[in-house]
Amino acid sequence: MDIDFPLVLVILVFGTGLIWLADHLLLAPRRWSALEQLRRDYPAWENESSPHHREYQKRSAVVAAEPVLVEYAKSFFPVLFVVFVLRSFLVEPFQIPSSSMVPTLQVGDYILVNKYTFGVRLPVVRTKVLELNQPQRGDIMVFFPPHLNDTYFIKRVIGLPGDKIRYADKKLYVNGEEVPQRLLAQLPPSRPRYELSEENLAGTKHQLQTDMLRQNDNFTVTVRKGHYFMMGDNRDNSSDSRVWGQVPERDIVGRAFAIWMHWDSFFSMPSFQRVGLIQ
Repeated sequence: MDIDFPLVLVILVFGTGLIWLADHLLLAPRRWSALEQLRRDYPAWENESSPHHREYQKRSAVVAAEPVLVEYAKSFFPVLFVVFVLRSFLVEPFQIPSSSMVPTLQVGDYILVNKYTFGVRLPVVRTKVLELNQPQRGDIMVFFPPHLNDTYFIKRVIGLPGDKIRYADKKLYVNGEEVPQRLLAQLPPSRPRYELSEENLAGTKHQLQTDMLRQNDNFTVTVRKGHYFMMGDNRDNSSDSRVWGQVPERDIVGRAFAIWMHWDSFFSMPSFQRVGLIQ
């Protein structure tokens, strides 16, 4: 079962914050009052020259001691709050788990996702509270797909609301115009199976991969209002809007903009050779 990390983070932030607030309003005044009473009962003991000063210090420490739960809450709340703000509203890291975005993104790439460029949304409930930019053709977007609405997916924006998308003979057409492609290579050179091409999607140049042995998957679709049509750059090996449909605007997470590390597996060494902005 997948863990809903945003929900867990929200619970931890509000839980530790409420514990801290409850202590400040209810428990801490009692400790302060008990400490003041101790000072009134043993005024001479507070003097460092008093033979009872050490005993006074011990009693004061016991009276002023915070409950363990409060102590942990006050320690963790600032850290959790900073993580919550950064992850929910600014930038969130993700790991690429599949090959659907090859060659742009490889399995094991660690990427950064801008959480505010498509509007500021409340975590968990996904309600947009601040309208900013809209997704554009060519953007690489993280979102929740219709069929797995609690799982993060990453694909490229192909169609905007109202666009007519056609895919035929491994060529993409948007509103009746063919999207330009330029063949870069056939791989592997000895016995070619894959074609590596450069596609120019509304001014965004990016590489894509197609399987020469795979039968064409032709279709035509009109993007519904408030929805986006998503496709992987690994065109013949991607579960995307061709399979599970269009992505509602409310399920957008953010725009992927950079690779910051590549790590194949736990038993390998991290690599920083792929660090850079995502095209």
